[in-house]
Amino acid sequence: MSLKSTRLIFHGLGNVNCRVLRILHDKGELLHNRYRLHPLIVSVVDSQGAVWDPRGLDPLEIAALKGAGRSVAEHSAGRPGMSGMELIEQAEADVLLEASPLNLETGQPGLNCIRTALSQGMHVVTANKGPLVLACQELMELARSNGVGIKFSATVGGGLPAVNIGQRDLAGATILRLEGILNLTSHYILSQMSAGISFEEGLARAQAEGHAEADPRLDVEGWDAAAKLVILANAVLGQPTTLADVQVTGIAGITYEEICQARAERKIIKPLASAERRTDRSYGLRVAPTRLPLYHPLARLTAHQMAVVYHTDIAGTVTAVIDEEDPMPTAAAMLRDLIDIHCA
Repeated sequence: MSLKSTRLIFHGLGNVNCRVLRILHDKGELLHNRYRLHPLIVSVVDSQGAVWDPRGLDPLEIAALKGAGRSVAEHSAGRPGMSGMELIEQAEADVLLEASPLNLETGQPGLNCIRTALSQGMHVVTANKGPLVLACQELMELARSNGVGIKFSATVGGGLPAVNIGQRDLAGATILRLEGILNLTSHYILSQMSAGISFEEGLARAQAEGHAEADPRLDVEGWDAAAKLVILANAVLGQPTTLADVQVTGIAGITYEEICQARAERKIIKPLASAERRTDRSYGLRVAPTRLPLYHPLARLTAHQMAVVYHTDIAGTVTAVIDEEDPMPTAAAMLRDLIDIHCA
């Protein structure tokens, strides 16, 4: 009996989706033997155009094009100038893997591509926070109404299974408090400052190691962590939430003197994202540098780690930690979401 292929469209080909391409190649035998999954890449879109071949594309060939600084539109099957929307509307595929650049103002171009894919009966796996922050409830309902899945575990902490734990492993429990270190850049900078490094030098090191963008304001002002908290509130806590509902304070105002004072109190300052259950069953949402006692599980994290802690009524307190020094775990999270969809 022949194995039916799962046809994939890649929208966006930056660090994450390029790694997904390599994983699909490297893990091909495992995916076949363990999950009976045969991914067939039928099209890929980047900022300059697309490549489209219903017979399938070689993932290493596409990754090599991007590695050489070229567009996929230069492929022999390339379509220069073709947009993601055009491709999704025309190509026949089973799953859209969406990892276009983050846009927290409009969510575009990822948001409309996800909407179109779901409306056409296509599953979606995304690492893009923007569409979920702006339209999480809408997209989840659109997926339900069209009988398809939308998976986005890669949007919160990269490979950290924060969404999966909250949705699946804590089923039946009430989450009383959620705490997380969800932004690696701000956490890295504060960790450097704890060692006597200035904020500016800590930021420069974060940029040199690839943790921070050239414009790091979303990270150091707290908005990246707030975006992830919005996703958790919508998808795990069941509370319709926007960025306007989160109290946000960045780390730029933290001084070395404050860090030393916290240390004298046997505490450490961490960039904490939290959701606290209120008496009316809603959640108060906050992102801010916070003094944590040294026995707190998040106080023990190293500079390259992110984590989430769920405090529940019947399932105890659950902590998950990830050490993520590059985007590979984020790409692996997209793979696990693809496997979940395939095995559902």
